[in-house]
Amino acid sequence: MTHGEQLPDRIEEFAACLRDLVARIDQDEGWCGVFWRRDPEGMRACLDGREVPPWDVVEALLQDLASVSGPQEAARVTVRVRPLHHASARAHDAAPGGREALIDRMDVMAGEQSYALDRSRTAATPEDAAWARDDYERATARIRELEARLAQLDAVGESGAAVPGARDDADRPLRGGERPATTGPHPSTKRRQGGRARASTRARPRGSARFAGLPQQEEPATTSLPDKEVDVAPKGARFAGAARRRSRPPAPRPPDESARRVVAEAVESLQRLREAGRTGEAHIVLVEAVHWPPAHLPLLAAALHRAGLGADWATLLWEAGSLPPDRLAAAAEALSAAGLAADGEQLLRQGMGTGTGRAPAEVADAVSRLAAQGRHHEAHALVDAYVSCRTPQECARAAQSDPGHLVPLIVEAARRVSDARYHDVLHALRVAGRTV
Repeated sequence: MTHGEQLPDRIEEFAACLRDLVARIDQDEGWCGVFWRRDPEGMRACLDGREVPPWDVVEALLQDLASVSGPQEAARVTVRVRPLHHASARAHDAAPGGREALIDRMDVMAGEQSYALDRSRTAATPEDAAWARDDYERATARIRELEARLAQLDAVGESGAAVPGARDDADRPLRGGERPATTGPHPSTKRRQGGRARASTRARPRGSARFAGLPQQEEPATTSLPDKEVDVAPKGARFAGAARRRSRPPAPRPPDESARRVVAEAVESLQRLREAGRTGEAHIVLVEAVHWPPAHLPLLAAALHRAGLGADWATLLWEAGSLPPDRLAAAAEALSAAGLAADGEQLLRQGMGTGTGRAPAEVADAVSRLAAQGRHHEAHALVDAYVSCRTPQECARAAQSDPGHLVPLIVEAARRVSDARYHDVLHALRVAGRTV
């Protein structure tokens, strides 16, 4: 698609919305400034509609908007921009060469993920480590997003349904902070093409807001998995986050036969509905599954991926972000305990993000209930996610309902994020009249 071509309506509508968002923020500061400095051509391509940016780039721009206009306005804009982003991506993917472009970007992202992981282990300073882990987080999220888009494109092609990009129930408003996800903490670092996987040996471009926004690297790094005892889903440099150790979640109970039967029936139903093109009914099945017992979710994740329904797992995670905080924490705990730590972290972040509209008191009450029930790991996970995703002022407001219990938890969570976040939260608490 050249610059002078007439863009499809869905692509132009999102590009116009993105241009409006960028016009409302300081383009020299915040994440917008970072993206312009790292890849001005990539930013121009996204604003022109020639490229669709990864969702985490849009999410970062929404964070810039929240700092200027407040979280409520950012949440309002998120409700509009998220479905437009989804529709624009589908239209790009449906264009000639779209599938090949998705595969190529997955290949590039696998290299970026590996490179960021290597940088995180050799970082000379905590700040360098935080940036490396943020880049790892972004590359991992983008692989998930690309995998979900590819799965959706292939599903549409196989079913003979309407061309992606048309408005349908898949273009529903999604909550801020959402990202498509797939099961498992580490996506494949091999390139899929024509049903076969092969390792990529091509040189990978660096420094693009369209792809990863990572520093230049001369040679591809080899891929290795992180230490299993380290929480490798970083809070990120966008939150000034750094790696931290935390206790392991309790071991999961073995699933019983009734759970396996419920999951099998749901997946079979989804397959029939997808084959028949009955997307609305399929979505209802997923929404119902969100409210299952948390222990069912890891089983469902595995079954959906075995059935080639990875995009449905991504949709389910999106919907689960609206669960009440204590149930959100339980679902994330179940995923983490089953070895799906990345999905658990993803769920907590999107459930605690600014676009969800959760009141600080709602989260605070849930943390207190979890602690009272002895579910301390879940309580700490909820606080960690909230402190990473919300402003220091919101953290201070969350402490108001039970300061004796919540202030220490919030302060320690902020300390784990970074020194800067720690001092900002301390200041916000003192302004709110809380003794630390």
